Amino acid sequence: MVKYLHSMIRVTDPDATVAFFKLIGLEEVRRFDVSAGRFTLIFLAAPGQEGLAEVELTHNWPPEDGSEPETYDGGRNFGHLAYRVENIYETCQRLKDAGHTIHRPPRDGHMAFVKSPDGISVELLQEGHLPPQEPWASMENVGSW
Repeated sequence: MVKYLHSMIRVTDPDATVAFFKLIGLEEVRRFDVSAGRFTLIFLAAPGQEGLAEVELTHNWPPEDGSEPETYDGGRNFGHLAYRVENIYETCQRLKDAGHTIHRPPRDGHMAFVKSPDGISVELLQEGHLPPQEPWASMENVGSW
């Protein structure tokens, strides 16, 4: 038997990343600070999905010697996370209002892409289908996802 548990992404600013995923609708379900290993694990899930499909945020603490903290680019070949949302337009508007770029707007009322504060691509998929709606229908793609 195989059971999906979670996907892990490394993050540089846990608070900013948790706030980003809250805008999508995820909730923090548990957190572990491991001082011996100098890292924090934060698990997020959609309501009702705890223990079924989670995202693990791993924050490696800055070095004790004061040297530069780790940085991450490209997610070490990580593709993207995907979440089905109740209203893609409202979700994208919350993200946009909070200062996040909608890299692939939901022009079709079905799919959008945004990036977490650490550049992890997140695909948003509409539950059911919504008709195209402005200003989203006329928006161009921005950057890559």
